[in-house]
Amino acid sequence: MKKNYNYFDTFVKMVDYSCQSAEILHATLKTFAFDRLEDKMQEMHEIEHKADMEQHEMRNVLAREFIAPIEREDIMSLSQEIDDVTDAVEDVLIRFYMFHITSLRTEALEFSEVILNCCKALKKAMEDFHNFKKSKTITESLIEVDRLEEVGDSLYSKAMHRLYVEHGDPIEIIAWTAMFDRFEKCCDACEHVAHVMSSIIMKNT
Repeated sequence: MKKNYNYFDTFVKMVDYSCQSAEILHATLKTFAFDRLEDKMQEMHEIEHKADMEQHEMRNVLAREFIAPIEREDIMSLSQEIDDVTDAVEDVLIRFYMFHITSLRTEALEFSEVILNCCKALKKAMEDFHNFKKSKTITESLIEVDRLEEVGDSLYSKAMHRLYVEHGDPIEIIAWTAMFDRFEKCCDACEHVAHVMSSIIMKNT
């Protein structure tokens, strides 16, 4: 077991992996080319694997440690919610490949930008999480995550409406319906992390 293991530092590392994944997604969609998608998926998967390793190490330390800085159940819950963000972002890229989507709808890039901003807001909040009893900025960052999730909800509604009004190809409709669902899931996953953080703060202050 690592001596002086810092759970809060690991939370920051894990959210940073989410940010890296979101950056890859956004960059991939900005210069979208289906023939480069597999390389981007591999790059994304390497990040997701590192995130998994951080989570496994945290669980191993927690299983052996007598005293933790916050409740053990909260550590487990928060680490899982963060991991879900990284998994959800990777899943978006995988679905582009699975559904053989070769051209983008405009909302896809808008969604990836919202997701990236959500992850950045989460990281800003997490960087001050160790100081949650005294922090004057963490609440603002968590509120920003909630705001961005609402932006994602609005974008989802408008994107789905335009898809069903304008597109006549049922295969395209099915594929993009699933894609927009996955985009929204990323925003929801970020919000879940924010809510767990808020709950931990409330329980410990």
